[in-house]
Parts: sequence; structure tokens; C-alpha cells
Amino acid sequence: MSREPRLSADSLKVLGTMLEDPMAWHYGLGLAGTAGISSGTIYPMLARLESAGWLESRQEDASPESEGRPRRRLYRLTGAGERSALERLEEIERLAKRVKRRRAGRKQPRKRLA
Repeated sequence: MSREPRLSADSLKVLGTMLEDPMAWHYGLGLAGTAGISSGTIYPMLARLESAGWLESRQEDASPESEGRPRRRLYRLTGAGERSALERLEEIERLAKRVKRRRAGRKQPRKRLA
């Protein structure tokens, strides 16, 4: 595995989608649609996650002639990717809970700086 990938909000949405069924193979546009992100950002993101060892990929088995389209590249989480993605999402969940607790403990909201 190479260095830790940069995780944007969109990356976390894709990883969260993949974690719903970590052993399943997903294609890029399907992930983009399910995660609610633009199709232009999905493939560089998937390449980054694959380079980091979080994903593995393969060509689908379907024949382009029978499907009437080019073969799709399919992606799924590796074991290391699944563990790392869960850790990152849990970190964010802990942070969100801490922020909510602190905000709930305030009697008046703080004034925003202009």
C-alpha cells in the first residue's frame, strides 16, 4: 500500500456506499449516482484509492456485443481499504458527536465574525 489517500467529502460518500456491501463489485458511474457526486470526479478518485491499496479493480466479464456498450471497470474494497475507510468514517462520527455535544451545552449561539 502506498501513502494514505486524500479523503474529500465525496471520497467519504463513495467509501460509505462501498461499505454497505464491501465484497460487491461496483462500476464508476453507478457509484457516482448512488453517492450523489459528479461523474467527472469519480474516476480520478477511484484511481487514487486504488493506488493507495484501498480498492482493487477488474474488467467485467460481460461481452460488449451482448451488452451493447463497452466493458465496465469494476471496483471493490480491499481488506485494508475496508478497515481504513471504517476507521476514517468512525473518526468523523466521533468528531460530529463531540461538536454536537459542545453546541448543545451552549446557552446562546456565539456571534459570527464578519
